Amino acid sequence: MVQVKVYGLADQLNPIKSDLSHIIHTSLVEILKIATEKKFQRFFPLDAENFYYPQDRSYNYLVIEIVMFEGRSVETKKELIRKLIKDIYETFGISVNDIEITIFETPKSNWGIRGTTGDELNLNYKVEV
Repeated sequence: MVQVKVYGLADQLNPIKSDLSHIIHTSLVEILKIATEKKFQRFFPLDAENFYYPQDRSYNYLVIEIVMFEGRSVETKKELIRKLIKDIYETFGISVNDIEITIFETPKSNWGIRGTTGDELNLNYKVEV
């Protein structure tokens, strides 16, 4: 299971949401080997008065939070982060200084999904990649 939250200024995030969603999902399928139909994303376009960020970031500043079952290798997670940063920069010209990605890992037993817990769920993809 992988869920993604994306935060940014509404004026900057709204126009790129669809293409950014595609980049994120494609990267998750390629690197984490999730099933193509497993697209769980939420976008949070914020007004300037609700999005504070450091002075060394620009109005393009993006925060991407990825929540997933634990089990992926460190190298797999680093590969995902590198790919997302590269593809976002190349597609939108957003400075790498303006892209922050955090991965949160959760034990399967701490996740309630489809009426059961994640550790009792029969997945159609591998988590240990």
